Amino acid sequence: MATIISTVNINGVRAAVKKEHGLLPWLAGTEADIVCLQEVRADQAQTDKALAPALAEGWHLVFAESEQKGRNGVAILSRTAPDAYRIGFGDPEFADSGRYIEADFGDLTVASLYLPSGETDTPRQDEKERFLVTFAEYLGELAGRGRDAVVTGDWNIAHREADLKNWKGNKKSSGFLPNERAWLDEVFADDSPWVDVIRALHPDVEGPYSWWSYRGKAFDNDAGWRIDYQVATRELAATARDGWVDRAPSYDLRWSDHAPVTVTYR
Repeated sequence: MATIISTVNINGVRAAVKKEHGLLPWLAGTEADIVCLQEVRADQAQTDKALAPALAEGWHLVFAESEQKGRNGVAILSRTAPDAYRIGFGDPEFADSGRYIEADFGDLTVASLYLPSGETDTPRQDEKERFLVTFAEYLGELAGRGRDAVVTGDWNIAHREADLKNWKGNKKSSGFLPNERAWLDEVFADDSPWVDVIRALHPDVEGPYSWWSYRGKAFDNDAGWRIDYQVATRELAATARDGWVDRAPSYDLRWSDHAPVTVTYR
């Protein structure tokens, strides 16, 4: 049977559910079996309340909130309850940061990741660099379990020039720095156990972008970044038969600055 997985940075769950064409109508219309959320920006009670209509319709929720009130937060919604779930990836610095959660569904592990965005030449970039080091180690551990796995979410790095419209103007911007891109080179290397599924399905296209600034005409001009990924173990990635970005048809119908990225496996 096919498994459809979506991921989206919702830019605040309470804001996303208040919009007429927002998260709740999207959930009601999606065919996804599993939906990974990032930047929930709420505590457990607030999240449960915001998503109550979806939960009443049968969605199951596991959630990792941040120790910083109103920041970060990742979650996984699923049609069937997970067999187990785990918060964090073993680094004590980020254990309570609301940046990583994974859940098991039979022989499949699905993760929701919100990697730090960073800011060039600031402590925020230093934090991002520390995250990259230990998270790379964890990716090796996760792949070594011998299970199908997919790490979805906002990775906050555009890997190649084809992954952002204005790459020439962002060579010194966090999210497109040479060392960040080199880090993804290693994650996606030919001898790596991990595959960038959307790029594998669409090898020769610009984008498809998944984030557009709210400023100016970025969305209207499709001047975006592809920073939301589904990164799957090779055996699982080989079963992916379709993948797309659910871009809103117009600026006024956006309910986040990101768009859902969806893949059908098997």
